[in-house]
Amino acid sequence: MSKSEIIETDILIVGGGVAGLAAGIHLADLNAAAGEKAGILVLEKGSAIGSHTLSGAVIDPSTLRALLPDIPEKDFPFESPVKKEGVYFLTPKFAFKAPLTPPFMGNHGNFVASLGKLTRWLAEIAEKKGIQIYPGFSVSEMLYENGRVVGAKTIDTGVDKHGKPMDNFQPGNEIRAKITILAEGPRGSLTKQLVRKFELDRSSNPQVYSTGVKELWDLPEGTFEAGRIMHTLGFPFSFNHFGGGFVYGLNGRQVAVGIAAGLDYKDPTFDSHAALQLYKKHPLIAKILQKGKILRYGAKTIPEGGLYSLPKLCHDGVMIAGDSAGFLSMPSLKGVHLAIESGMLAAKSAFEALKKKDFSKEQLGLYDALFKKSAGYRTLARTRNFRAGFGYGMILGAFHFATQILTGGRGITPSGKMKTHEDAACYKKLAGIKNPFCKKFAKELAFDKQLTFDKVTDVYFSGSKHDEEQPCHLRVLDFDLCRDICIPKYGGPCQSFCPAEVYEIVTDPKTGKKDLHLHPANCVHCKTCDIKDPFGNIEWAVPYGGDGPEYENL
Repeated sequence: MSKSEIIETDILIVGGGVAGLAAGIHLADLNAAAGEKAGILVLEKGSAIGSHTLSGAVIDPSTLRALLPDIPEKDFPFESPVKKEGVYFLTPKFAFKAPLTPPFMGNHGNFVASLGKLTRWLAEIAEKKGIQIYPGFSVSEMLYENGRVVGAKTIDTGVDKHGKPMDNFQPGNEIRAKITILAEGPRGSLTKQLVRKFELDRSSNPQVYSTGVKELWDLPEGTFEAGRIMHTLGFPFSFNHFGGGFVYGLNGRQVAVGIAAGLDYKDPTFDSHAALQLYKKHPLIAKILQKGKILRYGAKTIPEGGLYSLPKLCHDGVMIAGDSAGFLSMPSLKGVHLAIESGMLAAKSAFEALKKKDFSKEQLGLYDALFKKSAGYRTLARTRNFRAGFGYGMILGAFHFATQILTGGRGITPSGKMKTHEDAACYKKLAGIKNPFCKKFAKELAFDKQLTFDKVTDVYFSGSKHDEEQPCHLRVLDFDLCRDICIPKYGGPCQSFCPAEVYEIVTDPKTGKKDLHLHPANCVHCKTCDIKDPFGNIEWAVPYGGDGPEYENL
C-alpha cells in the first residue's frame, strides 16, 4: 500500500471560492510590494474552479475594487449593472409591489453577475500571480501538532463502499503549511471540526441558516431585461416562516429564479424544493417563465446569523474566512463582498505573521482586530440582531427590525444582543402540525416538467455526479434512531428538507415498517442535512474530489 505524500507550503487555502481566491491574490500582492515570496496553495473540491460555486447573483463591487485596484471596473466579469428593482408581497394569487425599497435592501450601484464566472476570472488572475490552484482535491481532516494546526490532509481515494482499499487505492496527501486558511463555504467540514475542537463559538450565538434553491432559465429576448431584479415576500411561506424569493435578469435572455427558506421552521414536512416549484406557479413568476426553458438547478445553505454568530476567526496556525465563518449581510442577503474583504483581512494577517515567523493565535489575532475596524464590521453591526428578531415570526420580526433601524441595530433587548437557536431544535412533532406543508399543497405539487419539476429531474439539471463505489459521504450515525424515533415522531424530515432526494423513507410491504434509504449520488452539496436533522444524526463529509454538481453560470 502506497504512503501519503507530504507537501509543504507557506499558506494553504482550502476552498477556491471568492474568499479563498481573494486571500491568495491579496497576499501575493502584499508580498510582491514588499519584495517577499511565499508559497500559496489553493485546494478546491470541485472538478474546476466555479463548479461548486452557487450564490445570489447581485454583487456589491466595493471590495472587488479594493482587491484589484489596477483593473478597471468595466473589465469585471459582471453581466449588468442593476437598472431596475422592486420588492413585492405575494399572496397565493396576487402580487403587491412595495412603494419603497425596504431599508438595507437597496441595490443602487450593485451588479448582477454569475458567481461561477467571477471565481473562474479570479482564479486566472491568481495563477498569473504565482498561486498554485488545484481543483478536484477534497480535504478531509486537519493536521495538528501540539494543539496547533499544521496543515490538512486530502481524502483517500480508491476505497470501496465498506471502507476497504481497492486496487486503485491512493492515500491522501498531507499538505503541511505555516498557516491554513479555511474558505470552504457554509458549514465547511474542516471548519466545523475546528470550531468544535477549540470551542471557537463558545461566546457566539448558534449560527442559523436558510437553504437557497435556484434555477437558471433561458427566456425569449426581451422577456425580462438584464439588470432587473425582483425580491418577494409572502407566498409560498407562511407568516411564521422566514423566507423570500427572487428573480434576477442576467443578460437579456437568462434569469435566475429562486427562494431562500429559513431553516428555523417548525413543520417537519416543509420542502424547499417544492416551495420553489410553487413559487414558479405564482402568476407573477409564471408569466415571466412561461415561454422559457430551464438550464441549471442548484441549492446551497446560507449563513444568516450575522455578527453575533461569528466564531473566533483564528487559532494557532489557522484562520476562517467567507461563508465558513458566516460573513453575510442580512437583510440584503449579500456575502460576496464580505467574503472578499474577509479574505483580504486574513491575507494581511498572514503577511504580518510570515514576516515575524509567528503563527500563534495571538499574532493571527490581527485578523480579528482588522475586522473590527473594517467596513464589513460596520455593515454587520447595523443589522446584528436582524435574523434573531425574525425567529419570532414575520410579524414580530418586522417589529423588531423597525426598532433595530431606529437604534442602530440594538433593538429593544436590554443587553443589546438577541439570541438565536439551533435550526435543528425548532421542529414540532408531526402530530402537532395542524396543516402540514406536504398536505396543504399536495394538489399544487403535480409537476408538469415544463414549468415545475420533481427533485430527480432538477438534480439532472445540477449536473451532479459521484463515484458510486466510494464510501457514502452522508454519514447516518444511527439508523435505529431514524427508524425508532425520528420517523415516528417527525415523519422522517430528511425526505423533505433535502432538495435533491438523497433521503427516501420506504415502507416494507410485508411488515409496514418504515426505513431510511440513501441516494448519495444525488447530493448537490448544500449541507442542509448536516444542519437541520433534529438529532444531529447526519454528518456531511467530503466525497472524492471532483464529485458533485456542476454549477455553470449559477
